[in-house]
Amino acid sequence: MKITIPLKLPNLNDYIKAINSNRYKGNTMKQDIQNDIGWYIKKLPKYDKPVKIIFTWYEADNKRDLDNICFAKKFILDSMVNCGVISNDNRKCVVGFEDIFPKARGEYKVEVEIKELNIEWVI
Repeated sequence: MKITIPLKLPNLNDYIKAINSNRYKGNTMKQDIQNDIGWYIKKLPKYDKPVKIIFTWYEADNKRDLDNICFAKKFILDSMVNCGVISNDNRKCVVGFEDIFPKARGEYKVEVEIKELNIEWVI
């Protein structure tokens, strides 16, 4: 299953700046962005088996560092848990990620593809 989140998600630098400016601002930012992401996440079915998630990050330009961009998966995963798509974002439920960064196309969005795996992990 694949969904598109047509938003410019905050990167790690944005989040650190919010946390450093005010002790509540970082949490407010996280809650607000998770609520925005939730509108798209709600379209996904519930997954009971472990999943691998493939993130395709589209950027309007090449200004942001890749590692800072994909930090936003934290917000996406937490939103998936809040919406009941996955029961947890621990290693029993999410067993892997893949990040893809195509050439900049003048828009910000992230495609989230979820692959349910027929495996059982022992932790």
